Amino acid sequence: MTDALRSHLAEIADSAVLSIVEEVPSYAGAWSGRMGEVIRNAVQLALGGFLTLATRLDAEAPRAPAIEGAYQLGRGEARQGRTVEALLAAYRIGARSSWHHMSDVAVEAGVAAGQLARFAELVFAYIDELSAASVAGHTDELESSGRVRQRNLERLARALLTGAPADAVNAAAERADWEPPGALTALVLPESQVSHALTALDQTTLQPDDVPGLPEGHASLLVPSTGSATARPTLLSALRGTDAVVGPSTPWLEVGASHRRAVRCAALGLSGLVDTDDHLAALVLGADADARADLRARVLAPLADLRPSTAEKLTDTLRSWLLNHGRREAVAEELFVHAQTVRYRVGQLREVYGDRLEDPAFVLDATLALA
Repeated sequence: MTDALRSHLAEIADSAVLSIVEEVPSYAGAWSGRMGEVIRNAVQLALGGFLTLATRLDAEAPRAPAIEGAYQLGRGEARQGRTVEALLAAYRIGARSSWHHMSDVAVEAGVAAGQLARFAELVFAYIDELSAASVAGHTDELESSGRVRQRNLERLARALLTGAPADAVNAAAERADWEPPGALTALVLPESQVSHALTALDQTTLQPDDVPGLPEGHASLLVPSTGSATARPTLLSALRGTDAVVGPSTPWLEVGASHRRAVRCAALGLSGLVDTDDHLAALVLGADADARADLRARVLAPLADLRPSTAEKLTDTLRSWLLNHGRREAVAEELFVHAQTVRYRVGQLREVYGDRLEDPAFVLDATLALA
């Protein structure tokens, strides 16, 4: 029987491949070219294993070459974009076609029914092993290619945030198979909320890793957008219920600026969903904390010789006086004091500062220092 089967090996393989191509839509047109040759070789290798089984009728017959071939076939099918369902259908149909022709040859060779049944049992057990090996190869290839792409996406995000040259960033985007959007918006949010946020965001959102400067326990996301007037309200709506800090929308190559602003705003300690566009003044005032402290010390230097309680009251009054443009009633309401008290304290300030209270340069310094 073995010699008879071996003489029909190529014919049986070709018939199996034709059946697969005809009955599994994903393989339509795969008969010719390199893929047809790959499938044909895989079938012949499997049939060679069948012949080893037929010779020995032994479950321990050598399997390694066929198993390895099936594994590599599975990896190749994943690279071709075929699903595991299509792969299993190909096995099922190929096995059916091969067994149909092999059983005919075996019967013609005079194989007894009992021996033929034993052979069928071993063959289909072997098919199960081959299909399992191919599924493993398919899964491993998807996981491997997924890991490679994820690493490429992480490198792209890192290049964007570290200010890499535009040509390097474009090359990174191409390697990651990532289509650049019109704009990107950086988010800073607690790590525990990343998964939830990603379900509501564009699926091409980038997630940088090992980002310097982030608050402990926080992560960064780079969200694609069109940059249109409706894009930001849509993004903020999608993030409702999170504690994300949303940077400005920027051209995609300039998202590092959006990220830096989001990080600075996160450092302000605000709670809930935070739109950095609503806190520009606070960001400006906090841009250089040391410089602001020096400016405050210089502005308040004339009060240094007063009693601490008096200096504190006059500092509060000066701040409110500046921010309320000298409106006495507004200052009194803000400080919870009588308007006459405000008048008295402003008089004290004029004694200390003199004409500087009318100097635009001093007013600017004092406003920035005390705001």
